[in-house]
Amino acid sequence: MTENATSELERAQANLLVHSTSPLNAEPPMDRLVSSFITPQKDLYIRTHGEVQHIDGASHRLTVSGQVEHALELSVQDLRDRFPRRTLTASLQCAGNRRADLQEVKKTEGDPWQAAALGNASWTGVSLRDVLEAAGAATDASLQVAFYSPDEIEVEGETARFGVSIPMPKARGGEVLLAFEMNGETLQPEHGYPLRVIVPGYAGVRSAKWVSEVRVQDGPAESPIQTKDYKLFPPHVRKGEADWDAGLTIDALPLNSAICEPARGARLKEGPVTLKGWATASERAIRRVDVSIDGGRSWLQAKLQQQPDQPHAWTLWRLDAELKKGEHELVVRAFDGAMQTQPDTPDDTWNYPGYLAAHRHRIHVAVE
Repeated sequence: MTENATSELERAQANLLVHSTSPLNAEPPMDRLVSSFITPQKDLYIRTHGEVQHIDGASHRLTVSGQVEHALELSVQDLRDRFPRRTLTASLQCAGNRRADLQEVKKTEGDPWQAAALGNASWTGVSLRDVLEAAGAATDASLQVAFYSPDEIEVEGETARFGVSIPMPKARGGEVLLAFEMNGETLQPEHGYPLRVIVPGYAGVRSAKWVSEVRVQDGPAESPIQTKDYKLFPPHVRKGEADWDAGLTIDALPLNSAICEPARGARLKEGPVTLKGWATASERAIRRVDVSIDGGRSWLQAKLQQQPDQPHAWTLWRLDAELKKGEHELVVRAFDGAMQTQPDTPDDTWNYPGYLAAHRHRIHVAVE
């Protein structure tokens, strides 16, 4: 292991629950995750598909190519100097968040993420739309904007450069950033230094780290992580049977919520207890969060912590309740701006890759 890789692993081990070391994947303790509306960089989950890249920020270049009037080659300093700086608060979430719940139903692929493979941060960079306009990029809604990075990854036995893409309308929405800071700090290598993409509301995989190329093209990125991964299949499809063209490409994430405090399996004292957690709804607002302390037979309405001027941020919630002696099943459900709520059980959304676990989150606690 290199000196750089050792330091990153040491940072992760000091702050996070490490699921794998190569690639490095880790999430924070759930109670610490919801202790602050803005997630500190040390507490942001780490999701890598290959090796963490160590790039000299001064020499790094971003190229803008494809269906553009004139190709660009920009340093990070060029981005700072030539384009208006923009800061927005947005949550970032892995499509595999809460996979451990699906694995209780049946084995899936992937790391057993609990409910903390997400975070909410203040990102600073420049608007992707501004950069595309500077290059004279075509704007047809059928086009895709692809992001390529130097890390090599393996998917389904195929090794290739990391590359993902998003539809042109999303790319031109104004909220997608080419970011170089998180919470006013320089990005750590494991979080994408010196430059990463932030695509609010979309699965974290679309927010490419160490981005070195933006390409406007007719179809999705050619990388296997775009063509053979992050696809949603129905429950009857098993690994080895998947028709990649038939799988649904995961972009926007579903309505979701989780209980982060108390911990699963906690032993509590009889009396007052404060329950805390998060809720997200991609491009819709969270309108209500209900919590049950009796397995879903009755519900209490939680208090919400939101920033209405930050529509891409998560919602934190809390509920003060009284628990009597005995075993309790705690359940949370959220409602979004369309009055949609979550599926009841993990059986409803099980799929072999273990993506988009968005059922009601349930934990058991004992009260003495």
